[in-house]
Amino acid sequence: MKWAIAAIVMTAVPMAMFAQGSSLNVSRAKLKNPSTFTDKAPGTFKAKFETSKGTFVITVHRAWAPLGADRFYNLVHSGFYDDCRFFRVMDGFMAQVGMNGDPAIQSAWGSATISDDPVKESNKRGFVSFAATMAKDSRSTQFFVSLVDNTRYDRMGFAPFGEVTSGMEVIDTLYSGYGEGAPRGNGPEQAKLQVQGNAYLAKEFPKLDYIRKATIEK
Repeated sequence: MKWAIAAIVMTAVPMAMFAQGSSLNVSRAKLKNPSTFTDKAPGTFKAKFETSKGTFVITVHRAWAPLGADRFYNLVHSGFYDDCRFFRVMDGFMAQVGMNGDPAIQSAWGSATISDDPVKESNKRGFVSFAATMAKDSRSTQFFVSLVDNTRYDRMGFAPFGEVTSGMEVIDTLYSGYGEGAPRGNGPEQAKLQVQGNAYLAKEFPKLDYIRKATIEK
């Protein structure tokens, strides 16, 4: 009888692990098809980011920027931001994140851009906007948190869709030693990150902080 129970347990564990792995694979496969993520965001919602430095929460207001809010809601809900690195953190300026560590996934989203929302709020300290991609003046998956008042960005079309309402002290302590990205600075080069993913960052910029998990708070 003991041997029978042991056999059942030993069989169940690998099956459970396989099921979990299969679920993750399905999720990552779906992330390669941006057109399937079209949910409309609630009027107001909170997104929790568990990072290597601690947890912060972004409160999103759809009325501020509906296109940005919908995109952000779908990205967080799908797990897109899990394991993403804060690849551009500059003291007295901003913290930027949102390029997926899997090159295939990031490539799929590279052309899945959204139009700009009209700017209704200002890029003040703690406010969150989508950043421009490598293709000038387009928005896709990258977002930044202003570490200071960056109101000049209002005139440039960066429309805040939310603000950090908890954990701003966590964002203030994100590793910023690499500074601006290449070629203007010594930090990560977005073109290489696009092609090589997290493998490139782990090898060349190992001190970068990252998002462990991002979730929509219930």
